[in-house]
Amino acid sequence: MDARTHPTRAPAGDSEAGVVAASVYAGGRRVKDIAIEEAGEWSKRPGHVVWIGLWEPSADLLQRVQAQLGLHYLAIEDAGKAHQHPKIEQYGEALFVVARTTQLIEGRIAFGETHLFVGRGYVVSVRHGASSSYAAVREHCESCPAVLSQGEDYILYAILDFIVDNYMPVLETLHAEVEAIEDSVFSKSGDEVDVERLYMIRRDLLRIRNAVVPLVEVCRRLEHAEVLPIDPAMQPLFRDVTDHVLRVQEEIDSPRRSRRRSPESSRLGPPSSRCRPRSPASTA
Repeated sequence: MDARTHPTRAPAGDSEAGVVAASVYAGGRRVKDIAIEEAGEWSKRPGHVVWIGLWEPSADLLQRVQAQLGLHYLAIEDAGKAHQHPKIEQYGEALFVVARTTQLIEGRIAFGETHLFVGRGYVVSVRHGASSSYAAVREHCESCPAVLSQGEDYILYAILDFIVDNYMPVLETLHAEVEAIEDSVFSKSGDEVDVERLYMIRRDLLRIRNAVVPLVEVCRRLEHAEVLPIDPAMQPLFRDVTDHVLRVQEEIDSPRRSRRRSPESSRLGPPSSRCRPRSPASTA
């Protein structure tokens, strides 16, 4: 799997680089694919939601989206560059959310980011770096008009839930490799133990934890009434995402606690001695 999931689907009439998809919905059903320059007009129509997906957009493209939807300039500055910490910021009745994404690329963790703009009549996702395409999220939502009709809040929930769910396969793969290496320490096979690889994996697990822990607070704010634009009826969905994030954190922390309790761990020495989408999406 490539560290970058290249977009192959662009809206009709707008095949420019950086635009993965741009569509407008009403009543949970796709009305049409649109060009960026149409986004502002459609987002102002009652009962309509514009959903735009971008992948590593240029500064010019971001500025055009900003002009159409009235996005805050500080959030646009953040969305134009990676290396943001997970966070949620509120600008009037609009939200800006940052989440870290992960993929396992040739045995190593590759990190990316997703920046989300959510406001009345629109959702814009901006992906940087390693990230599964959100085509599966869009396809799932489109297959369930009843839930998609709940609008911007549901789309935000679906994307965050997808991001969090995609942590688990990466963690399971890394933990399985850790266990195999640690088992070899105590085996009598005489095979050389790749201690350096073990420490690299543990470092990657720590990096995932650093991405996950701040996301707990993001989801909790969405879950409660602190964030004004979120419909109170949608808050239980974000509580579900919070639970998922906490389970991911527990999955990371449990092996760390067991190793701290295990006196045998000291034998390893320092590194120098050696109806929602659940699976990663295909390229969109």
